Amino acid sequence: MPESAAQPCLTDAHGVTLEAVQSRIRALFGSKDAKRGIDGTFLWFMEEVGELASGLRGRDDTAKVATEFADVLAWLATLANIRGIDLAKAFRDKYGVGCPGCQKTPCDCPPQEKP
Repeated sequence: MPESAAQPCLTDAHGVTLEAVQSRIRALFGSKDAKRGIDGTFLWFMEEVGELASGLRGRDDTAKVATEFADVLAWLATLANIRGIDLAKAFRDKYGVGCPGCQKTPCDCPPQEKP
């Protein structure tokens, strides 16, 4: 099916935003994702995180690992879409002013602290 103006193809890597990622994933898989629900989708997300972990620890080439990063981002966007979360806003709200712990850029928290 051809792309519509409301659902652009993301062939230009320049300027891809979280909004565009969420919109593209919704256009591609929204109906299917809604039927699967949060629980089933979360399991797929965790499987992709596991594949990314294996790729990072193993000897997978950079191109293969890059596809795993893309898969994790896609499944994260799917979860956010199902839950009604705007990823860009969530990110801005948490990290927009600096480190969530110390509010500085770069982070000045002690190494043992998780910001």
